[in-house]
Amino acid sequence: MTRSRSRKLLSRILWFDQDAGDDAGAAARAPDRARDTVPDIPTYQNHRTAPTPPPAFGESGAADPVRRKGRDRAPMAPVVQSPDLYTEHFGLSMRPFALTPDPDFLYWPPSHQRAYTMLEYGVRAHAPITLITGEVGAGKTTLLLHLVRSLGSELKVGLVSNPHGSRAELLRWVLHALEQPAELEESYVDLFSRFQSFLLSEYAAGRSVVLIFDEAQNLSAEALEELRMFININSGKDEVLQLVLIGQPELRSLVSRPNMRQFAQRVAASYHLSAMDLKTVRGYIPHRLKVAGSERRIFTAPAINMIYDLTQGVPRLVNQLCDLAMVYGFTKGKRLITPAVLQQVLDDGVFFSATAASESSETQ
Repeated sequence: MTRSRSRKLLSRILWFDQDAGDDAGAAARAPDRARDTVPDIPTYQNHRTAPTPPPAFGESGAADPVRRKGRDRAPMAPVVQSPDLYTEHFGLSMRPFALTPDPDFLYWPPSHQRAYTMLEYGVRAHAPITLITGEVGAGKTTLLLHLVRSLGSELKVGLVSNPHGSRAELLRWVLHALEQPAELEESYVDLFSRFQSFLLSEYAAGRSVVLIFDEAQNLSAEALEELRMFININSGKDEVLQLVLIGQPELRSLVSRPNMRQFAQRVAASYHLSAMDLKTVRGYIPHRLKVAGSERRIFTAPAINMIYDLTQGVPRLVNQLCDLAMVYGFTKGKRLITPAVLQQVLDDGVFFSATAASESSETQ
């Protein structure tokens, strides 16, 4: 299917005129639209994998608006086959606003510079516990992946995503992250003995161990206390184990409780990452487009202002809305994204996060 034909077919989906087209009988005969599937979210070893557009772009629920001349001619179901659907249209080499974290697209406003400085400082200075928090979609995982990619062989890194469970289950998560066996029938004492032996063997080999917990707001107070006990393996000036906790604001609230003061006293580096302000968004969008190969302006200044108002500067929401706007611009043959294109996205209800972003701004 040629790119021009793909654009025409998608235009029928996104700008279908309800007052034109076939009768109810033709609508009943129209086949179900093909659905796109979203691939699994990649880990940092596969961070360049990009998701396909949302399933709503692959289905219409309405009859094909083009009248058929013959009764035997079946309607053609539009299929979105490539996640790089609009890149050629806008003169890009890759999608600039994919939702998966990609350190190659990192933009460095002052807040992200400070957050990364504290994150790197915590690891390089052998801080027992480093704590980085931020709102959903603020860019915490992207900073974390950039850090992991920059660390050398003198550090053994174990990444635990979305940790939860009892003491023994938490220890099994840790051992698996460090590529160590942890059988179900083994007791907690056996598991802890293996963990301690591993730490000492790494230290003897000239390496320290860094355990990173992403989505750490899911940890209970008891689990955090267990992690504090892990730190007690360190003795004197020798730091064989470091903890890095990345999570949402609830994590900072939990650590700030009076009964968590022993844990809080071990936090040597911390930072709370906030959303972007309007000035940062005005630099963020052109930056990502430039990294993706753009050599011209694609979003007008009023469009960028509108994007900020709708997303409140949350990077993930900015990416999502920009991506949808470029899909809509592609289907209409437009090479410049204006507020009118964004309004069409909103009117069609495909930017599902618009309500959540609005409610979040009202509660702040």
